[in-house]
Amino acid sequence: MTGAQISGCSPSQSGGAVPTAKSSQRPATAASSGERVLLAYFSRPGENYYYGGRRNLRTGNTEVLADMISKHIECDVHRIEAVDAYSEDYDETVARNVREQNADARPAVVDPPPSIDRYDTVLLASPIWNVRAPMIMSTFAERYDFGGRTVHPVTTYAMSGLGTTERDYARSCPGATIGEGLAVQGEKVEDADTEVRAWLRLTGLLRG
Repeated sequence: MTGAQISGCSPSQSGGAVPTAKSSQRPATAASSGERVLLAYFSRPGENYYYGGRRNLRTGNTEVLADMISKHIECDVHRIEAVDAYSEDYDETVARNVREQNADARPAVVDPPPSIDRYDTVLLASPIWNVRAPMIMSTFAERYDFGGRTVHPVTTYAMSGLGTTERDYARSCPGATIGEGLAVQGEKVEDADTEVRAWLRLTGLLRG
């Protein structure tokens, strides 16, 4: 759909809290920078845009990308989930996203971490829907004090790359340094490991 494509995408130990069943801490498999990193991602499985057509994803593209990143660096991973879950039907999700963007909505999230105080760096990962991250990413980001932290936008997309995420996170995360972003085309995410490792080295999150 012109101007409204959505690219498919689909756990955390934060602020010293005990992880929930939807959270986990994954070990690194390569040398990391020593920074304390939170990777918070939103992802949607189901019917998705695919080279002008549609395909059904059991695992959303952003979840694939988040898992790839977490295998290379030491980080806590939190999956952002909507209280009112997004439909797996493509057209229904496109329509809902347009409504939420037009209303500047803040969809409620399930069990957000109580704090991000322990982290130096936060990776905010999501698909790009109609040029920007889903509005639920604003809900998540606006909960926390990002002062003195570095935020890296991470996206999966059909056409729009990072979209407006750098500008949006600069507004939603006052006091943060907006670092180098990573944008991976959704159709190519499963083959993005080399790109991911290069980006992690560029940001200093992966060394060696």
